[in-house]
Formats: sequence, C-alpha cells, structure tokens
Amino acid sequence: MSDYGHPLTFGAFLTPGNAEPGRVVGLAMLAEQVGFDLVTFQDHPYQPAFLDTWTLMSFVAARTGSVRLAANVTNLPLRPPAVLARSVASLDLLSGGRVELGLGAGAFWEAIEAMGGRRLSPGQGVRALAEAIDVIRQVWDVDARGGVRVDGEFHRVVGAKRGPAPAHDVGIWLGAYKPRMLALTGQRADGWLPSLSYLQPGDLDRGNTIIDDAARQAGRDPADVRRLLNITGRFAAVGRGPLDGPAEQWAEELADLALSDGISTFVLGSDDPEDLRRFAAEVAPAVRELVAGERAADTVPGGTGGARTATGGTPGGTRAGVPTSATAGSPGGSGRLAGAGAFAVVPTPDDGVRRSAIRVWDETTRPTGPAPDPARTYTPHDQAGAQHLVDVHDGLRAELTRLYDLVEQVGAGLVDAGTARSHINTMTIRQNKWTLGTYCESYCRAVTTHHTLEDRGIFPHLRHGDARLAPVLDRLEQEHHAIHDVLERVDRALVAFVSVSDGMAELRAAVDLLSDTLLSHLAYEERELVEPIARLGLN
Repeated sequence: MSDYGHPLTFGAFLTPGNAEPGRVVGLAMLAEQVGFDLVTFQDHPYQPAFLDTWTLMSFVAARTGSVRLAANVTNLPLRPPAVLARSVASLDLLSGGRVELGLGAGAFWEAIEAMGGRRLSPGQGVRALAEAIDVIRQVWDVDARGGVRVDGEFHRVVGAKRGPAPAHDVGIWLGAYKPRMLALTGQRADGWLPSLSYLQPGDLDRGNTIIDDAARQAGRDPADVRRLLNITGRFAAVGRGPLDGPAEQWAEELADLALSDGISTFVLGSDDPEDLRRFAAEVAPAVRELVAGERAADTVPGGTGGARTATGGTPGGTRAGVPTSATAGSPGGSGRLAGAGAFAVVPTPDDGVRRSAIRVWDETTRPTGPAPDPARTYTPHDQAGAQHLVDVHDGLRAELTRLYDLVEQVGAGLVDAGTARSHINTMTIRQNKWTLGTYCESYCRAVTTHHTLEDRGIFPHLRHGDARLAPVLDRLEQEHHAIHDVLERVDRALVAFVSVSDGMAELRAAVDLLSDTLLSHLAYEERELVEPIARLGLN
C-alpha cells in the first residue's frame, strides 16, 4: 500500500472538439467556477475534428484566473521539444504560473506520419522522450552557463539560448504504461498520468513499484513523483460497478485509490456539465474528508498507516483573515507538535463582522462545553484530528470568498472590454448568470455534504464519548438546519436573479446572510469541538 502524502487535487479532462468551439471553453470556465484545480485537454494534432490544444489552452488561460491547465498528454512527435519548452514557459508566464506539462511518447503512428512526424518503435519513443525532457529542462534552466546542448539520437539542440523560465516549477507528467516508460517516470519526471480505463487490476501497484525503484536508483525520493489518474464513470442512484453509482460510492472508491495506490490527482473525463458539477460538489469534498481522516488517524506516531503521510484536508486552505496554524496534519507545519504537550490547535476566531441585518439565531444562547483539563497533554495523533476539522472549515471559507468574488464580477459589469460588443452582450450576461448559479448551487451542496457527515458520524461519537457535550452538539445540529434554510434562500435569490432584470440586490443580501451564519457557525464549532476531538478522536 502506498500513500505518498500529496495534497489531493481534482481535474477535468475535456474533448477539444471544434464543431462548437465555445462549448469546450465554456466547460473549462465552468470547471473553474465549481472548484476544479486543473483542466486538461486531449492533444491529437492530426485530428481535424479537434481544436489545436495549445491554441485552446492559451484562449482558456485568458478566460480563467485560477485553474491550472495541461495537455493530457502532449503529442511529442509533432511538437519539437525546444519550441514546446518555450511555448509552455510563455503560457505559464502569461497565465500567472498555471500551466503543467503532460508528455507522451506518441501513438497513432500512421496519423503522425501523415502530418510529417517520424514513426518510432516503442523503445525509440522512450529514448526520444528522455532526450526531450533534457531539452525542455535545459531551456528552462536560465541560470546555467552556456546554451542548450543535447546531441541526441532523435533531438539535437546545439547551443540554443536558454529561456524563458516559467513562472513556477512546471511539473512534467508522463503518460506511461510499459516498464521502460515507468522507469523513465521514476528517473526524470514529476508525475505519472495514466488512464484507469487502460489499466488492468494490479497495474497501479506494479507501476508504483517500478517508478519507486527507478526513483531510488536515480537518487530521488519516490514521493517526488505525483501520481495522477484519468478516470471515467457514471453517476447513478444505485451502484452497478466501479465508478458507476452514487457520489458516495465514487468518493469511497477514489479515497481507496488515494490511500492504497497513492493517487493524489483525479482527472474526470467528461464533457457533461452535470457530471462536472456533481464531481466537484459531492465527490471531491467527500474524498478529501475521507483521506484526511485516514491520514490523521494512521500516519502519526502510534498509528498504523505505514507509508501513509499525514497532511491537511484542504491543500492551500487559509481561514478568512487568519493564517492557518502550523500544527500536525497541516501542510507546511512547523513540527512544533513533535511530542506530547499542551493543546496547540488554534480555533478560528469569530471576527464579529456581520453583513446582514437579519439574525438567524441568538448567539448569546449558545451553550459551551466542559473546560479542558489544563494538566492534560496531547500527542500529535490527538491533535491531527482536531486540525482536520479546521482544515475542512478552511476549505469552506475559501469557497465562500470565491462565491463573493463571483457575485462582485457579475455586479461590476458581467463582461470584459474585449467582449463588450452589443450583439453578444446579452448572451454573455446569460452565461455569467448561469455560471454563478451553477457555482452557488455547487457550493451549497458542498456545505450540506459536510454537515451531513458531521451529523451522522462525528457528533454521535462525541456524544457517546462525553455526555457533557450534548447541549453543544444539539445546538450545532440545530444550526445545521438553520444554515440549510439560509442556503435555500440563496437558491431563491438565484431564481430571481436569472428571472428579472435586476436581482442583484436580493442575491447580495442572501449571500451576505450565508456569510454571517456560516462563518459564525464554523467559528463556534471549532471553539467547542477541537479539544474534544483531540481528546476523544474522530471515530
């Protein structure tokens, strides 16, 4: 079993069809709005029914602001590596560091030959890919002396000037299946990107073994190689097979792939907007919770996780206005919890700011739990579970900030200057309203999913472990129901927003009320539960 401890990320794998050029762009924008970390596109330059992938990525980069982009995977035989290196670096600079590089040795050789490429055997393809990685990394290494020099069997660069360097450390991910490609991945690459549909049972374990062994022989840590996976499936009310069933089944199966096979990036192959929304709103948050809970329980001293590594549940999460505390279970933690000691997980304080005049509940009537025992000490294992609650809440706070950004973008004018021509203005307004509605719907679903997990799992365990917590848990459950009503108010405001000429005031008011209730509730829950969770565990 292998869990390399990487933060979990989720991506979309879109078809770059050119019959409706705007459709794939709209799907990429939707993926960003609903919270995907990554959007990828097939790269088949010989396919006349497809848009050119690098042109498409440049266009999408200009229409998005946070999501990362990659070809899945780049067709190396038709893209000379020195030119590709500069293309990647240029788009990374223009997009603010949002480009990664998926690479493949090549396939569909007749079509490649028809486009002027050279047919290669499998062995030649691996050697050509290794040379290409040399070329690309040298082009990006602007601090090295002299020009780029690779006198290879397939790629020859003799003194080309270096640069530009990308804006960030671009990952090179290889689409690999056979032993030689897997070994190259371990020796030279930053990620392994196969497709689940091409794998047989046991292939992930065998591939990890080859990659890990090759990495060690090259003097690398196997954890330097991220494990990504293209997946496809079907959402259904009843489970009928792997990734064919309800969102809860998807979440459990992907969490198992993360914990058992080290997969930390799941890339959903679908051009269905509903699939993208549901995956982002229901599957991804549940996978994060399941994996973070297992890591917190199993990977600290005294745990049973073996190779598993404890990490926070929400990569990059920060609390609204408050830095994430550096504790066990948080990426980048300072390690101050190396041994048992005083309780050090910091609940997020309520800043007291209220945007709405409406009060859903009386905060002064909230009960408090038992005072912590000042003489008690807490192990890193104890505190990792408590930190997990803060990490999950950080994700909800970050999403709320993004929701506000979307509302303000719509209120500020809906369209950018480049698309302000009158004959498309109305269509763009409709698209922005629909996208905002989709995101609000997805965010509301994520909040509800989190509350359901607490009500059905964590709260009964805490209630059984310490009866003194009952008044607090009762109140938190009541507030969950109240927040559900507030989410319904957001839904009603969205209906009004897309149905009338000016529904912005009602929408802003509804989101303000959501912000007040949710942030207040999360702060109260952390204040009352982080210590009991450390004391009693997460179940």
